[in-house]
Amino acid sequence: MKRVQDVAWPVIGLTAVAVSSWLLFRELHGLSFASLRNAFASISLGRWLAAIASTSLAYAALAWYDQIALRHLGRRLSWRFVGLTSFTAYAIGHNIGASVLSGAVIRYRAYSTRGVSVGEIGILVAFCSFTFALGVATLGGLLLLVRPELVERLPGAPLWLGEATGLVLIAAPALYVVGSLLHFRPFKVGGFELVYPRPPVAARQLLAGPVELIGAAGIIFFALPAAANPGFLAVLGVFLASFSLALVSHAPGGLGVLEIAFLEGMPDMPQANVVAALLVFRLFYLILPFIFALGVILVFERDRWRALMHFKGGRPRAVGDRD
Repeated sequence: MKRVQDVAWPVIGLTAVAVSSWLLFRELHGLSFASLRNAFASISLGRWLAAIASTSLAYAALAWYDQIALRHLGRRLSWRFVGLTSFTAYAIGHNIGASVLSGAVIRYRAYSTRGVSVGEIGILVAFCSFTFALGVATLGGLLLLVRPELVERLPGAPLWLGEATGLVLIAAPALYVVGSLLHFRPFKVGGFELVYPRPPVAARQLLAGPVELIGAAGIIFFALPAAANPGFLAVLGVFLASFSLALVSHAPGGLGVLEIAFLEGMPDMPQANVVAALLVFRLFYLILPFIFALGVILVFERDRWRALMHFKGGRPRAVGDRD
């Protein structure tokens, strides 16, 4: 069964890339390079800097995911170490797909050097994934309760669907908070087990998820022109739907899936500007972090190798040991 799953997910991801790329090509066949170049030129320096700041906010919140999970496990590690580990895990996972598996491998390589067990790392990975899902539900629910008309950006979707979806989404984090406050027993469904954390930990989860998503959506928002811009809440709503769909698709980097979904949700904006904003998002949130993360991995593995090649007091030197 595990072998079938190992083959199935890459096939699903590549199929999603192929189908969405075909749809994207059909959608953008009339887009000229000149219009795209003009769209990039229209982004002011201030908006470029704001997009960079949004990227920093998003990745800082992702590092907070790991710190919250470690706090849940009763572990205390330095922000610098956790930040680098989290950044590398997410930068690699977002780009190659199957982010849970790739992130688990990177976290194991890093956190095991600090005495975190395999079982604890498994809990940490699941906890971080749940923090993201909780953030999507919390932010999506609040957004649709405040602006239910956003659902009408989906062709043919009635207003009542936005209100109903908002209530359903916000119910999940609400029940989670109640379970944490009242110390409910672990919730089990099949092999899945949800252990309600202490209230301070749950509160941090409810804040970290939305902060990360707001930062990520901010990259696109600041790369879009002020003219015809539907506003941050609309951009945030479309981004939540598009980004979630891209992750569920298991397509590497959500390639094609994110773009076609976001374009469908932004019919009132010039295509060239939307595509330019999505390329800025890919550059800041995916490509540049991926390149930097590869450098972090190379340095880390080099130091690990050197530590194994030297001995101190008759034992292999741990990373960070000094002469």
